Parts: sequence; structure tokens; C-alpha cells
Amino acid sequence: MSNFRRSQNQSNPNKLNAILSTLIFVLILNVTIQIWLLYAALNNALDNNIEILIPAFVASFGLFLVCIVLLYYMPTGNTNTRK
Repeated sequence: MSNFRRSQNQSNPNKLNAILSTLIFVLILNVTIQIWLLYAALNNALDNNIEILIPAFVASFGLFLVCIVLLYYMPTGNTNTRK
């Protein structure tokens, strides 16, 4: 895993932009789905529907963990500075 992270930080700017754009899009999509799941879970919590409430919270927590893992792969940019 560390080879992948090191190589993506030292890549050319076009590859870095493609990786960043893809990761940001996936993170925004995950957060959107997570908000929708939490909204559904809270609505069902008010109606005492446990059969929808618990799976929605579990799925939302799973998406939260996926987002945390994806943040690990976020490139830091080119660290080689020229003087």
C-alpha cells in the first residue's frame, strides 16, 4: 500500500488532478447517500419503525468508514520543490 501512495504523490499533475477529482466526487456521493440514509433513519425513528431504522444507521456508519478510508488515499501533491 505504501508504494501506491508514494507513487501517486510523485506523479505528473494530470494524473494527480484525475485522482483528486475522482476521490472528491466519490466522497461527495458517499456523503450525499449518507445524509439521505440518516434522514430516512430519523423519520423512521419518529414512527418507531425499527426494521428500517437500524439498517439505515448501520449503512450510514459503513459509508462513514468508507469515507475515512478514502481520505487516506488523498494525494498530498508534489512534495519536490525546486530552488
